[in-house]
Amino acid sequence: MSMPNPKRTAVRVQKVRLYPDVEMKQVLDELCDYRRYCWNEALALWNDMYEQSLILDDRKSRPSEYKVRNELVAEKQDWQYALSARVLQLSVSDLNKAFRKFFDKAQTDWGKPKFKSKKAPRQGFKTDRARIVNGKLLLDRPHESGHKKKWTAIPFKGAKSLEGDLKVVSVYRENGRYYASLPFEVDIRKKEKTGRCDAVDVNVGHLNHAGGVVSTIPKRLEMLYKRIRHYQRVLARKRTVNGKKAVRSRNYAKTRAKLQRDYTRAANIQHDLMQKFTTKLVSRNDAVVIEDLDVKKMQMSHVASKGMHRSMFGYFRQVLSYKCEWYGRRLIIADKFYPSTQRCSKCGHIKQKDEKITLEGNSKHKTRHDEYICYECGAVMDRDENAVMNLLALA
Repeated sequence: MSMPNPKRTAVRVQKVRLYPDVEMKQVLDELCDYRRYCWNEALALWNDMYEQSLILDDRKSRPSEYKVRNELVAEKQDWQYALSARVLQLSVSDLNKAFRKFFDKAQTDWGKPKFKSKKAPRQGFKTDRARIVNGKLLLDRPHESGHKKKWTAIPFKGAKSLEGDLKVVSVYRENGRYYASLPFEVDIRKKEKTGRCDAVDVNVGHLNHAGGVVSTIPKRLEMLYKRIRHYQRVLARKRTVNGKKAVRSRNYAKTRAKLQRDYTRAANIQHDLMQKFTTKLVSRNDAVVIEDLDVKKMQMSHVASKGMHRSMFGYFRQVLSYKCEWYGRRLIIADKFYPSTQRCSKCGHIKQKDEKITLEGNSKHKTRHDEYICYECGAVMDRDENAVMNLLALA
C-alpha cells in the first residue's frame, strides 16, 4: 500500500502598506520605541551575564534566551504593562538568534549584535498575535491600555492574496510611512516538467541567459540614479557650509525626504525586475545553472562596487534559490573555479596565462572585453554568450 505524499509547505511573505489613523500612528510609534528599548535592555543584560560567566569561569551561568527574558519580565515597570508583551519576548528571541549566528564560525560576515539607535531611518516591531479581519490588520491589545479608544483594525493595500496561516508579522516605519510584512504558510504545488534547461551569466548591468539579455539597470533606473546623485551633492554641500546646524533646517529635511523617496523607488523597481525574471526561469525550465561568484574579490574600485551592488547578484541568487525549492526545480551552482569565461563552448579549449580574457579584454591579442576568440578552432563569439553555453553544458 503506497503512502500518500505529504504536503509541502513554504512561507511566502507579502509586503503591504498600512494606512493608520492618528491614534494608531501613536500606538505604532510607541511599539517601535518599545521594541528598541527591549532590544537594548536585553543586549546590555546579555553582555553583563556573559562577562560575569567569563570572570567566574562558569559555563552554567552563561546567558540564554530564557534567563534574559525572565530577568526582564521580573523587572518590568508599570508603563510597560500598557504595551504588548509579545514585543519584549520576540525581541529577546531575535537577540538569541543573532548571538547564535555570531558564535557560528560559518557565518563569516556576521558581526556582534549592536545597540539600536532612535535615529535609524527604519524602526519596527514584531508580533505573533496579529490577525487579518475583513481585509484589515488587527494587532493584539494588552489588558491595560492607556489609550481612550480600543485599538482599531488598520487598513492596508498591496496584498495579492491572503491565503494560508499567518505567522510572525513585522510592522515598521520608514520615511514617514508604515509597512507590514505578512508571512503566510501555504501549500506548494510542484510545476509540471518542461524538459528544458537554462543558464544565467550575471554581469554588471545585465543578466545573460539562453533566452536573451535582461537589463538590471533600465533607463528609468538611470534617471533615478541621476536624481539621487543630485540630492546627495545638495545635502553634502549643506553639511559643508552649515556643519551640524544643517540637519536642523527644513530645506535639509525636505531634500533628505526626496532622496529617501527615490531610493525606495529604485529598490522597488529592482526587486520587481528580479521577481519577474526568476519566476520566468522556474516556470519555463526544469533546471537552472548559475555561477558561484566571489563578489568581494570582484570589487576592485568604488565604481565597480557600486555597479555590482546595483546589479543585485546576491538578491538574484537568494530569490532563485527559494523559488526552485518551492516548485521542485533543480538549481545547479557552478564552482568558483569553473572556467565559464575562458573555456570555448565549441571545442572545449581553455585559455591559459597571457591568453586569458580579463575585464579589459586581452592585451596580447588586443581583443575587446566582450569578444571571445578561440585560437584552436577559430571560433569568434560574444563573451557572455560563450559563458552561458558553458554553464548550460553543466545541466
